Amino acid sequence: MNKGIYILLTRLRNSKKIKTGKIKYMIFQRGYYCYVGSALNNLDKRLKRHLTKHKKMRWHIDYFLRHAEIIGVKVKITNKKEECDVNKKIGHISLKTIHKFGSSDCKCQGHLHYFKKNPLHHPAIDNFLEISRIKKIKKFI
Repeated sequence: MNKGIYILLTRLRNSKKIKTGKIKYMIFQRGYYCYVGSALNNLDKRLKRHLTKHKKMRWHIDYFLRHAEIIGVKVKITNKKEECDVNKKIGHISLKTIHKFGSSDCKCQGHLHYFKKNPLHHPAIDNFLEISRIKKIKKFI
């Protein structure tokens, strides 16, 4: 069982009003989004859950992923609680942080970040995750 931090790199093909919880709707611009999360119990299981289409809606990201396509996953295997540090650094290079998205259990502004252009190969993202690697999506399905 791996423990670690992950970044889901996603693409939203069209601007859309998306329900992000039981009541709240948010408008998302067309473009690319990075979601920063962690799994300090079972990283592979968490990633597989994110990549599964039919699941119980539990987190903000579950609702968002109904409309966005995952184009890549970057991970860092670690036992340390570094999620918020990585998240803040991604926020500094993004065009916008989605306020209160995925950050109900921390003090971060949000854990979803907007990019107009594909950030998949942005050197800063690799630097933040040190020895990161892009996992092939098919490996988890």
